[in-house]
Amino acid sequence: MSRSKKVQIAGALSALLLFAMAIGCTGFFVNPTLTSLTVGPQATINQGQTVQESAVGTYNDGSTKTLGSGVFWSSSDAGVASVNTGGLVSGVSPGTSTITASSGAVTGSATVTVSLNVSSITVTPKDASIAQGDSEQYTAMGSYNGQQIDVSDIVTWSISNTENDAWSIDSTGLVSTTSGTITSVTPITVTATAANGVSGSTNLTVTVQ
Repeated sequence: MSRSKKVQIAGALSALLLFAMAIGCTGFFVNPTLTSLTVGPQATINQGQTVQESAVGTYNDGSTKTLGSGVFWSSSDAGVASVNTGGLVSGVSPGTSTITASSGAVTGSATVTVSLNVSSITVTPKDASIAQGDSEQYTAMGSYNGQQIDVSDIVTWSISNTENDAWSIDSTGLVSTTSGTITSVTPITVTATAANGVSGSTNLTVTVQ
């Protein structure tokens, strides 16, 4: 075999060896796989305000990274909170919406609550009185930009002195009482609180049947 032929064969073998080594090394540096997305923050904003959401990916090698491109953002209720392609959420109207980030088949979400920036709340009826076993429906009117708006469905309702389970209030402001659990006239306080912390209250007296 001629010398030049031997050199050609040796060169080919070297090239094959280098190619095999490259393939073997590639196996040690496989890109990590995205396993979960954490979206945040969970936020409460006023109507017209914005909040920037972020998506942090966790990978199968334990690493994490804040994702930018390649994330698809969506809102469960764009009439409450809309979101753009960069994860910026805008408050549209009072309510709650789930903001979801997706990358391939992996998703994560956060809840955004939109509230009216009310300056005061009035709870009615004022100083009502009911007998044991009866109920009373309350309404919360919020002052917003000089107007009175019914915010009964978006405030948090609470009632005082609930430890004896004689009365309760639901998410719509309906107070219900049980019969036979109190033995004297009892004053309680009904309170409506907006997401921005503004609240209003009134007194309710429960009388013995």
